[in-house]
Amino acid sequence: MPLSDLTHEQCLAYRSSAPEPPGFDEFWAGVLAQAEADGGPAVFEPVPTSLKTLQVYDVSFPGHAGQPVKGWFVVPAGAEGPLPCVVEFPGYNGGRGLPEDCLLYASAGYAHLFIDVRGQGSGWRRGDTGDAEPEGTGPQHPGFMTRGILDPAKHFYRRVVTDAVRAVHAARSHPLVDPARVAATGVSQGGGLTLAVAGLVPDLAAVAADVPFLCDMRRGAERASTGPYIEVAGYLKVHRDRVSTVFDTLAHFDGVHFARRANAPALFSVAMMDTTCPPSTVFGAYHNYAGPKAIEVYHFNGHEGGETVQHAARLRFLSDLLQP
Repeated sequence: MPLSDLTHEQCLAYRSSAPEPPGFDEFWAGVLAQAEADGGPAVFEPVPTSLKTLQVYDVSFPGHAGQPVKGWFVVPAGAEGPLPCVVEFPGYNGGRGLPEDCLLYASAGYAHLFIDVRGQGSGWRRGDTGDAEPEGTGPQHPGFMTRGILDPAKHFYRRVVTDAVRAVHAARSHPLVDPARVAATGVSQGGGLTLAVAGLVPDLAAVAADVPFLCDMRRGAERASTGPYIEVAGYLKVHRDRVSTVFDTLAHFDGVHFARRANAPALFSVAMMDTTCPPSTVFGAYHNYAGPKAIEVYHFNGHEGGETVQHAARLRFLSDLLQP
């Protein structure tokens, strides 16, 4: 596929002009304080599997409004700890899948928590938690991007980002995990949630965000020709009078703003022929990232990004930061 956004040289010079909404920090302080008040302990139940070298736990922990979030927690069989831990978030409309989907990090010696996104999990990998959230009702374009789009306090991603932050707390609560050596990672939506967590949890050891979604979102809605950003464009095609309100809401969940608040060492990746997460949107977040950072660039790839090549790069990056 041809280039459809800025060239690499132009992306290196690009800086996002996305305005930060007033009261951004206060908004998230209030959301997370309420989640802490509504919280409780994570529950880890051992699960028998055919994986001889790994031990799997079915995890449930309270997320937004104290509602249960599910995940898999996977560790090397017989591990005694303390272990570094990788908390991973799924891509758009994917779920935690099966334990056999969660092999990489535990096979490399890490504890690994891979969570569901509630209400998703029927697009490319299964999930098993329902959408019990009453917020975010009202007219919407098919998908999740416009659910609750007129109010940041009711938007779908308010709940999802909160669940992601609570996942870090859940991982740190397990006795096998070293709380000082916890990293966050994900691809696409998972990469966007990784940046949100990096901006909201000040003491992560590392973050790795691959072809991240939820970054520089107005530009994404204007430039993407595939994927979830077109839901926003589709909504605004009908609701022509709501452009300012829509992008003010989405700004509360935009990686370019979370990136300014992040301090953990970060590895990004970007694909220059990505029509789902246009590369300029990734660079918008990357250039704003306040901590130490590096980026892998895949010049002739689309939204699949670096795939296994990037998995290997990510493991090298994490090893330098998490292994004793």
